This record gives sequence, structure tokens and C-alpha cells, in this order.
Amino acid sequence: MKKAIKRSVVVIILVALAIAGGYAVQNLYYAVQSRNYPRGYSEYVEKYAEMYGVPESVIYAVIKVESNFKYDATSYKNARGLMQLMPGTYEWLCEKEGIDPEKQSIDDPETNIRIGTRYLSYLYSQFGVWETVYAAYNAGHGTVRTWLADEQYGRDGHLISIPYPETAAYVKKVAAARQIYDKLISESDGTVSGPASE
Repeated sequence: MKKAIKRSVVVIILVALAIAGGYAVQNLYYAVQSRNYPRGYSEYVEKYAEMYGVPESVIYAVIKVESNFKYDATSYKNARGLMQLMPGTYEWLCEKEGIDPEKQSIDDPETNIRIGTRYLSYLYSQFGVWETVYAAYNAGHGTVRTWLADEQYGRDGHLISIPYPETAAYVKKVAAARQIYDKLISESDGTVSGPASE
């Protein structure tokens, strides 16, 4: 009888240690991921995610992949700011939003996030699939429409293959970053911003 009680106590202790260890590992994972996948400029991300109906995780993932949260980033193609907007796209969307692009800087974090999120919203209204949106964000919506019209690359409105290696890699990076942001957001506030492939 005493041996059975001792065994039960040992088992209970081992289970408690395993659970505590699991939480410790989980907390360490969360801390590392939070550091590697920050949620900077959250006030603007939250504001424009709600305004334009774009999941926060998508916006964070695009910023992470595009600029790694460097507000003054400029690409060799002259894409600018946190969401790496091309000046022509920026001006076009500013006009749609009733914003004078001459009075707002493309590098301003709030303006860049607003217009970048507006662009993601526009692309989603055109394609309805986030992976296709990521491809269009990188390669241009005209290019993606051409791919979708070609059975080699598109079927039933979905991209089945991406002929540009840079764009194919970009789509994978943004999709992977979004999954991590979905997890971080759900762990921090109990909500998830939509399925990663909707």
C-alpha cells in the first residue's frame, strides 16, 4: 500500500514537472518569436486593419518581409517605407483615398501603413486569396492576372505555379510570417485574425 502511494506521488510530481516544463518551453518559444517577429507600429496596424478589413497578421507579415520594420527602407527599385510602396502605386492610392501625396511623406510610418493596407485590401477584393494577394503585391496585379489566365500558372482563380522565383519565395516568406503572427496574436489576446489561406 505504501509503495503504491509513493508511486502515485512520484507520478504526480513527474506529471507536474512535465506540465511546468512544457509551459516554460512554450513561454520561451513565445518570447523568442515575439523578439524575432515584432509588432511595431501596432496603433497604426490595428487602426487600418479595422478600417480596410485586412487581418493584422497579414499587415505585420508584409512589413516584416518587406522592411523588417525599418520605416526609412528603400529598395533598389525605389520601393519605400515600412511596406515598400512604389511611388506610382502610392500616388494612385493616395488619390483614391483623397490624400494629397505631396503633403504626406511615403516614408511616414502611419501614411505608409495606411496606403499599404489599402493596397492589400484592394488586391484582396480583386483576387480573394491571400497567397495570390502576396504574389500581386510583389510582382504587380497585372502580372498576376496574366498568370491566372494561363493554365500553366493558374486554375479556377488560384495560382498553381509562380514563374518568378523571387515572387514564389516572397509568397512563402509572407505566408510563413503570417502563420507566426497569427499564433502570437492569438496567444497575446485570445483572438486569431483569420485563416492563413482564406
